[in-house]
Amino acid sequence: MTDVIDFYDRHPISEAQVLAAVRRRRGALADAPLTADDLFDFDQDHYGGLAAVDTLARLGGIDAHARVLDLCAGLGGPARFLASRRGCAVVAVELNAGRAAGAARLTRLVRLHGRVRIVRADATRLPFAAARFDACLSQEALLHIADKAAVLREAHRVLAPGGRLAFTDWVTWPTLGDGERRRLEEWMAATTLQSLDGYRSLLGAAGFHAVTAEDLTDSWRAVMRARREAFGAMREEAVARHGEARYREYDHLYEFFVGLIEAGKLGGGRLSASR
Repeated sequence: MTDVIDFYDRHPISEAQVLAAVRRRRGALADAPLTADDLFDFDQDHYGGLAAVDTLARLGGIDAHARVLDLCAGLGGPARFLASRRGCAVVAVELNAGRAAGAARLTRLVRLHGRVRIVRADATRLPFAAARFDACLSQEALLHIADKAAVLREAHRVLAPGGRLAFTDWVTWPTLGDGERRRLEEWMAATTLQSLDGYRSLLGAAGFHAVTAEDLTDSWRAVMRARREAFGAMREEAVARHGEARYREYDHLYEFFVGLIEAGKLGGGRLSASR
């Protein structure tokens, strides 16, 4: 069984990979101060890029005065985008120690540490007072958390009355088999995967109302096809950085994952709700 900490310790998108990509584009990092914009082509470890973050921000009603919580924030790319574009204050919660530390270093590097605070914490036991935030966002992260009901209850608790939750995640369709579910959990720490209706029920049980759910499968299918091709094109670089075995591991994972999407067994969803 692949533990989520181990999965992201070995993930090919990392602080080092982001900085290496920036160096290839603009040269030595000391030549001129970096901005958040310099990172955006490389630090958005989710589907849909900056437009996807902006859509969640709109659904979350985020403006410059909003107190924002980014759950399972990874390397902090979306949090930096929100702070730089919307001018809001963001608390970015991440469980993986390496990614939380990397997120903090990248945020300081682009001088956004005054608006983005990185907190290492468990999303099922948030270390914040009730009604602390106006909006809570998350992107393709809840698939890794077994107790999704606990995460949603915590999101409800820390949101102020009238606050908004908006998130994206992988969702299942009825044809996904038990064996395929087990492989997803073993290979990429995907556990208790939900359907759109399943998420609607969980959100209602957590106390949320005005729930909306959108099927993003068609757009994510195109994204995954492109990612699969791009990963294959960077074989030489990936092998040099991670080794042949790791490259083959991720290549097989991509092949399996994309196959499930093409077969109509797995897809993407965007959900929003009010506190």
